[in-house]
Amino acid sequence: MVIGHKATHRTWLPDTADLGRFDKVTFPLPHDFYDKYTNREAAKIQDMTIAKTMIMGYDLKMFTSEEEENKEGTVKRMNAAQRNRMDAYYKPIYEDLKAKNLTGNALTEWKYQRYMRDYLSTATSLDRNIGRTLNYLDKHRLSKNTIVIYLSDQGFYLGEHGWFDKRWIYEESFRTPMVMRYPGKIKPGTKSNDFVLNLDIAPTVLDAAGVAIPKDIQGQSMLPLFGKNKAKGRDVIYYHYYENGEHSVSPHFGIKTKRYKLIRFYTRVNNWELYDLQTDPHEMHNLYGKKGFENITRQLKVELNQQINKFDDNDARQILINGK
Repeated sequence: MVIGHKATHRTWLPDTADLGRFDKVTFPLPHDFYDKYTNREAAKIQDMTIAKTMIMGYDLKMFTSEEEENKEGTVKRMNAAQRNRMDAYYKPIYEDLKAKNLTGNALTEWKYQRYMRDYLSTATSLDRNIGRTLNYLDKHRLSKNTIVIYLSDQGFYLGEHGWFDKRWIYEESFRTPMVMRYPGKIKPGTKSNDFVLNLDIAPTVLDAAGVAIPKDIQGQSMLPLFGKNKAKGRDVIYYHYYENGEHSVSPHFGIKTKRYKLIRFYTRVNNWELYDLQTDPHEMHNLYGKKGFENITRQLKVELNQQINKFDDNDARQILINGK
């Protein structure tokens, strides 16, 4: 059974019961909030910053008029009670913002606080409904023979690099939250640093059910990682972002090892990036082409080609062959 929540998806509209839940919290700015994207050409041309891309009305509910508000689909579908509750909450915030007449960094930081408060208020509803699901399993004595897997469809930027949204192979959007409850197999509170992919879920569930895993399925069962004689996990994971549209993010593919990340951008930007995640976990310093990194770059390119062949990614293969 799949329960597909989209609660924390843009436009981050909280349940009316959760409006204002985090209004007394001031969130610290990420250390790279004002990132200048030095030596990272793809990051320079993106269009997903809180400062310039985040929309006052659509995203932050700061509507300049009732006419503007009435055009928003999220508002039009509300019943009268919901609309009244929303207006009672957001309109005083808008009037206060208008009186402050903020500009520049002050306005950007105001938008960040507003975004974070709405985002986490929205996540509160998500948490509550996941709790209802788990309580149902407990109440009906289904917990002991039910595997529960919670995961996001991707990571998400909460101000890091000055961004919101996703798409990149950079850590904040590349890493995907996942929690699993498997009574009798996984001890509660266990934390694993093994590399797994979302395409491992299907073979894991088949394995747990005692069903043969088709040979042509991509991914591998996670169950050996949970056994008493723990199996060795992946040394590398592969990623490919194909789209050439939303937020002006250049298509790219690459790999991550325990220490390094190698990325090949194409179409919008044609270049490579290399990061040492041990010394630069926030990926601020592109080391590709720097003296002293020739050997590791060669090794990573060999591994990249192996992963491309493993997953039969012909698009990436052609990029490397043609040098596009």
